[in-house]
Amino acid sequence: MSDLPLSISGLTVAYQRKPVLWDIDIDIPPGSLVGVIGPNGAGKSTLLRACLGLIPVAAGEVRFFGQSYRQVDSRVAYVPQRESVDWDFPINAIDVVTMGLYRQIGWCRPVRKRHRETAREALQQVGLGELADRQINQLSGGQQQRVFLARALVQRADLYLMDEPLAAVDAATEQAIVGTLRSLRDAGKTAIVIHHDLPTVREYFDRVVLLNVRLLASGPVEEAFTDENLQQTYGGRLTLLDRATEAIARREIRT
Repeated sequence: MSDLPLSISGLTVAYQRKPVLWDIDIDIPPGSLVGVIGPNGAGKSTLLRACLGLIPVAAGEVRFFGQSYRQVDSRVAYVPQRESVDWDFPINAIDVVTMGLYRQIGWCRPVRKRHRETAREALQQVGLGELADRQINQLSGGQQQRVFLARALVQRADLYLMDEPLAAVDAATEQAIVGTLRSLRDAGKTAIVIHHDLPTVREYFDRVVLLNVRLLASGPVEEAFTDENLQQTYGGRLTLLDRATEAIARREIRT
């Protein structure tokens, strides 16, 4: 459906013939705040990277607003894991945020005053306006995370994919990020967030995706976030992995 921010059909990702994701089907409606949960190694980060075309997929289709990612990439913003960033690179916070405007600025064209003002406003939005000129390696982990959130905000996207934005941050940063996510949702935007803290799922999210190699459940929190689904998600990873590996082997034999 063209109005769905994200629609995944039959998505399978395998590394060296071992499945990381197996036959995933998910439809995310607009205006949703979605938590993606599952144990370590369940394929959560792989799901986001596969959707964005950052890693190859074995099978399946991903559509953003009814089209391929390349056709609508300006409507999608991505916040990677903080650990995947070289924080020793000599750059300050406002320059990091300005990188989110390169599509508007154009390659090899100067960054103008209005661009820096937009970046500064985004830093204000996440509570870091006074640190705009500070080197990123001088910021705390929570502050670095908020800088990357600000970089996503300046893109003015309709869909935000966030890989563990609340991991290892202080309480103030967590509440600031959650407040920003709620503001995005209230503005009709959609955010898909990889999350680990199960006790806060009901408080933070409208919908939830429970993932462990395969999709165990997806839907409104009050329907999908149940004890039974959590037990299946966190208690049966080896069984699911074995079944998926056997299925891949059978497929290879037939072909």
